[in-house]
Amino acid sequence: MSATVKDYLMLHFIVLIWGFTAILGLLISLPSIELVFYRTLIASVGVAFLFLIKKKNILLPTKDLLKVTSTGIIIALHWILFFWSARVSTASVCLAGMATTSLWTAFVEPIFNRTKIKWYEVALGLVVISGLLVIFSFESGYWLGLIMALGSALLAAVFSVINGNLTQKHSPYQITFYEMAGACLFTLLFMPIYSEFLSDGVGIQWAWEGMDWFWLLILGGICTVYAFSVSVDLMKRLSVFSINLTVNLEPVYGIVLAVLIFGESEKMTPQFYLGTAIILVSVLSYPVLNYLNKRRKPVRPLG
Repeated sequence: MSATVKDYLMLHFIVLIWGFTAILGLLISLPSIELVFYRTLIASVGVAFLFLIKKKNILLPTKDLLKVTSTGIIIALHWILFFWSARVSTASVCLAGMATTSLWTAFVEPIFNRTKIKWYEVALGLVVISGLLVIFSFESGYWLGLIMALGSALLAAVFSVINGNLTQKHSPYQITFYEMAGACLFTLLFMPIYSEFLSDGVGIQWAWEGMDWFWLLILGGICTVYAFSVSVDLMKRLSVFSINLTVNLEPVYGIVLAVLIFGESEKMTPQFYLGTAIILVSVLSYPVLNYLNKRRKPVRPLG
């Protein structure tokens, strides 16, 4: 088997792992805030352990340290909404909303980088809205979960654009460590507010139940530290275009896994899958159109 084929198979395996995260959110008994706290704690400790083994420098300048750590707050909010969405609806509804991340990025990136919005990005955005309208029309009982997933997707687009700029200056592993540490600290500081106003009087649930410890290790170790480190390594051999195109399949893998694992509770109406298919078609079309647009060269006048 050639190295290229192995790399593509590994990439699909990583995307499959990422598609499993919404399912883990349902398997773990902890509420979303506590779940994100433990996930980011395990991930930050895991990355720190990698730095210790490889004897690499983990320190950043104070100015950059604050910027990277602050980005962790956005990541924390993204994950809180992500897991909360799966809890109040289903993993499939959550992943359908998350399928809009790359299209959110198409609008967020020009704002951050002060570039023009492309016409086909607007067109694809309208297609996504039509897919969401189809889902809302027939799955009105899940509207709260879908809105949370859309908010999570927007936050994912924001921190992805920020990270795209940060990686120009710092190691991805440094960025990951400080973002995970920042996310962990934010969730810890946010817990008193959550306990008082959002937990329905239940308070903070620190204790694990049953297999929670095992699923948390999978979530923090494999789905976060391992998947990230492998994806960074694959960037050395695969093009950004091919990686982004494959990552867009995450909702497909996740929805299939959710149906296989949870069965009847994850089965939705045909209209839900129609709306999800519309979203996925637009998402998968975006990198293709973007690639073709970049290849177009202006026609130079004769003479």
